[in-house]
Amino acid sequence: MQEKLTKTKYFLGIDYGESKIGLAISDSETRIAFAYGVVKNDKKFLEKILSTIEKEKIEAVIIGVPKRTGDKKVVYAGEKLGENLRKEKIKVFFQDEIYSTKIARENLKEKGVCNLNRFDDAESARIILDSFLQKKAL
Repeated sequence: MQEKLTKTKYFLGIDYGESKIGLAISDSETRIAFAYGVVKNDKKFLEKILSTIEKEKIEAVIIGVPKRTGDKKVVYAGEKLGENLRKEKIKVFFQDEIYSTKIARENLKEKGVCNLNRFDDAESARIILDSFLQKKAL
């Protein structure tokens, strides 16, 4: 009997911020998200994200966006990023990011990390990606 080999898929989590964009990475086998780094939100941020996607052989991108409340339609910057990535033929999913930064800062404090502002965006991205992976069958 021949075993079916499954291809490992890699995922990139994104916490989109006005000045910094946090990145996290995971795969379909371990389903454990790791903080990957931070990209400065400048004119070249999309190029840097696309480079990371190519380098890490990313199958899909998960972007944190606030959960919608009320009837008012708001397009968040993370959703615009998702639209741009989809134009590049990249699978994009959105994940509610409510309290991700607050949780990230608490996690980092518990670990004794100094200079929280330097690490909280990547940790936020890790939390967003982890939340997505826990809910989805991939």
